[in-house]
Amino acid sequence: LTAGMHIHLSSNIFKILVTLLIAFFDRAMIEETYSRSMTKLAKSASNYTQLGTFAPVWDVFKTLTEKLANCHLDLVQRLQELIKEVHKYGDEQIKTYKKTKEDVSGTLEAVQNIQSITQALQKSKENYNAKCAEQEHLKKEGAKHRKVDKAAVKLKKATDTYKLYVEKYSVVKSVFEQKMTETAQKFQDIEETHLLHMKKIIESFVIQKFAESKGTVKERPDKRLKITDSLYLGLSTWSLGV
Repeated sequence: LTAGMHIHLSSNIFKILVTLLIAFFDRAMIEETYSRSMTKLAKSASNYTQLGTFAPVWDVFKTLTEKLANCHLDLVQRLQELIKEVHKYGDEQIKTYKKTKEDVSGTLEAVQNIQSITQALQKSKENYNAKCAEQEHLKKEGAKHRKVDKAAVKLKKATDTYKLYVEKYSVVKSVFEQKMTETAQKFQDIEETHLLHMKKIIESFVIQKFAESKGTVKERPDKRLKITDSLYLGLSTWSLGV
């Protein structure tokens, strides 16, 4: 039971980590390619900055293209940091689960003990009931005193055995419940820690995506103009001759 829980839990976590790594790596490759393209475009625009009347337009276009390239390059660097963080977290999870496997070994033993004692208790109960029935049958049939006494001895032995297993079951059940409670709490703590860490990673990625969509780099989107707003402002300034 505990081994199955352990394997299922660790399998799901590592599947999520692998999926994230692939997604972040692919996204980083795309952003890096786009950043290079924007840088190349900005350089080509610099060849036209001295063309008279349109010179201010080309200046604005070149500046904003360079800023856009830097935005995507910054996103690449942040994605690479996230990839390193996910890698590190994956290594930590491997160590955590190895330690957890050792910690819950006592619980596995408790599970095996409760299964074994339950079977033994059931058999002793069945034997006790059988001996009771046998003695009652002999009494009703008016069997010889010797046979009744012999049945009574067997019943006494079955009763003592049944009581012994009842007491053992009580002790084993108490240990089992304690171990299972501790193990369940341990698994819950691991899962909660994992979810909080994954939430932090995803939030970091979402903030980067939001910043990218608004044309910002490190500052919050509401503190800086979007690229489209900057372009409009630059063109308006040029057209008004300011």
